[in-house]
Amino acid sequence: MNDHHRVVVLGAGYSGMFSAVRLAHRTRRSGVRITLVNPSSRFVERLRMHQIAAGQELADHQIPDLLDGTGVTFVQGAATALDPEARRITVDGAGTLEYDTLVYALGSSPDTGQVPGADTHTFTLGSPKTAGRFAERLTEIDAGGTVIVCGGGLTGIEAATEIAESHPDLNVTLISSDEPGRMMGAKARAHLFRALERLGITLVTGARVTKVLRAAVELADGRLLHFDACLWTTGVKVSPLAADAGIATDDRGLVLVDATLRSVSHPEIHAVGDAAAIRMAWGRIHGTCQSGLPTAQYTADTIARLLRGRAVKPFRFGYFHQPVSLGRRDAVIQFTHADDTPVRLHLTGRAAVVYKELVSGSPLQTYRLSKHLNVTTIVSRGGRGA
Repeated sequence: MNDHHRVVVLGAGYSGMFSAVRLAHRTRRSGVRITLVNPSSRFVERLRMHQIAAGQELADHQIPDLLDGTGVTFVQGAATALDPEARRITVDGAGTLEYDTLVYALGSSPDTGQVPGADTHTFTLGSPKTAGRFAERLTEIDAGGTVIVCGGGLTGIEAATEIAESHPDLNVTLISSDEPGRMMGAKARAHLFRALERLGITLVTGARVTKVLRAAVELADGRLLHFDACLWTTGVKVSPLAADAGIATDDRGLVLVDATLRSVSHPEIHAVGDAAAIRMAWGRIHGTCQSGLPTAQYTADTIARLLRGRAVKPFRFGYFHQPVSLGRRDAVIQFTHADDTPVRLHLTGRAAVVYKELVSGSPLQTYRLSKHLNVTTIVSRGGRGA
């Protein structure tokens, strides 16, 4: 193994953090140098952003503490430029970093640029800071005020139910273009709708927001729905860094990868999590922690094998569940086939609450254990790389 091989991991989200920690363990007896770059020193638990938005305080996990004992160097700063030909990264406030292998793990962020006014009149769950601002706004609203959550995906559902439970004096409206929970089976979906009704959430389905005003959203059919605070949870975007650098990307800016999650244009670059356009035989992987951690595990193992001159098998992954919290006292877990379509098995109530909490807390436990063990996060290998 090359004792001076330099690996840079861009992004310390769920996938980037796991890539760095696992690779450090897999190469601990060599001189491989691993550097992890991230704008913030705080590790963001994106699975819990809706809890912050509802006014709950979460533990402040610092990245240097999570890396303690791994030998990984942490550089705090935002990557502003990437030169794949020179294998060089410019980091704001930290100069330049050179690499032999790059793990591109910049992930995604809320996209408020597609609907006029969303960027100026709504809040997002993009970071603890933005979620915290929304929580502060909720405390300023008089009883009987209205909170609108735009987006009926899993993030929107979790946010709406968390807010309604924590602030029962406020009226919460969930706007969705599709039926919330439509990816679930009938029984799990029925439990979801009972929870929405129990919490007093007004559901507006089949509705598309075309404009956000200072205190109202305008729907495609011309209706105006007024609010005291609006949370935007629909649509995500990725960093333009890869596309701007001339790395092959798709029309959304995700790095195009081969069956081993290496860039098709620059094979020294490995893309993981939300940043990669990954296809299995059953279809395309969508960005979640459930798929992100396996891509990180696979990539760390792949880099270690390549450095030892060993062969690498294609990445294989399949989904196995859809865990959704419905406030702190309820949840629904829909188990799935590899392609994320529902099977008959599901959990609700207290058992689902415990299950969901285990899922939300598992990444941090995985990082801690991975300093000493090769912990697996791949539950299903139900799909072969196309």
